[in-house]
Amino acid sequence: MLRRRSVPPEQQVFSLCKDVEVTSSTQITKLLHEVRACTQCAAHLTEGVRPILQVGRNARILVAGQAPGRKVHASGVPFDDASGARLRTWMGIGSDLFYDASKVAILPMGFCYPGTGNSGDLPPRRECAPLWRAHLLAAMPHIELVLAMGQYAIDWHLPKCAGATLTKTTRNWRDLGPQVLPLPHPSPRNNIWLKANPWFALEVVPFLQTRVSAILSQQRTA
Repeated sequence: MLRRRSVPPEQQVFSLCKDVEVTSSTQITKLLHEVRACTQCAAHLTEGVRPILQVGRNARILVAGQAPGRKVHASGVPFDDASGARLRTWMGIGSDLFYDASKVAILPMGFCYPGTGNSGDLPPRRECAPLWRAHLLAAMPHIELVLAMGQYAIDWHLPKCAGATLTKTTRNWRDLGPQVLPLPHPSPRNNIWLKANPWFALEVVPFLQTRVSAILSQQRTA
């Protein structure tokens, strides 16, 4: 079994864990087997344990969301819902590229559906990211772009922005470097936010589509 240790979030975006070197597809398969067998949060998951993620050693783009919703929990396919349809439109790619693990990795902050609260889905379980995230990132050394979607992913991948509002962080996307792009979650629940912030569709989405196209085109010619 791979040994795990907690690593501060600011060290986890692209750095490798020094005590775990995931260098082969066999090791990645073993790591994913451990993730999918994890029951750390089982007592808190009313709908049961079903980790949903997509990992590929050669992936260039990381989609960092929150946690699967009820529909995705049922299908077992990440972003197999209205959020995914909108996200693929933002990225300018179809399902064929989105679900190609050699191109796009999908790591929500919590891998299992957390259940429903009074005002929608519950937050991602807090145990998940410290336990697995650094090790899975270590398995993907070629990531060039992280799409940090929603406050939980932004706080993890952009710790210097922790505590800032989603609007403030996404508004300052140009100042945050080329590797991590903060985004609102593409959920229909954010329709009001998107309508109130038209600059996102006018400025960020075209940049995102151009960046995704460039990364994937470069990968094809490498």
